[in-house]
Amino acid sequence: MKMTEIPFGTTEWSALEPTRHAGDAGEALWRTRSFGPEENQIRVRMVEYSAGYIANHWCEKGHILLCLEGELETTLADGRTFVLKPGTSYQVADGAEPHRSRTAVGARLFIVD
Repeated sequence: MKMTEIPFGTTEWSALEPTRHAGDAGEALWRTRSFGPEENQIRVRMVEYSAGYIANHWCEKGHILLCLEGELETTLADGRTFVLKPGTSYQVADGAEPHRSRTAVGARLFIVD
């Protein structure tokens, strides 16, 4: 990832209108900003998963993800499972390892992709 054409700025995440994304169960609220030129755009999100959320797809997008609140369980296509608690992050490249997430108690995440 090369970060270009991004002037200094701040983001008040609570002021951004969230978009709703349904899971197989529960929902995710995304507050999203995009930075840089379209061909090399970086998406930055504050995501809140409801209690009982289960993703409705296997994701192959690369991310850097930091758990801020709650608990997130992420399963890789090979069966490995990881639990993220506040202060724990993961990183994965585009197309590297399909992953799917769920949370029993809800979670708030900061994600860069």
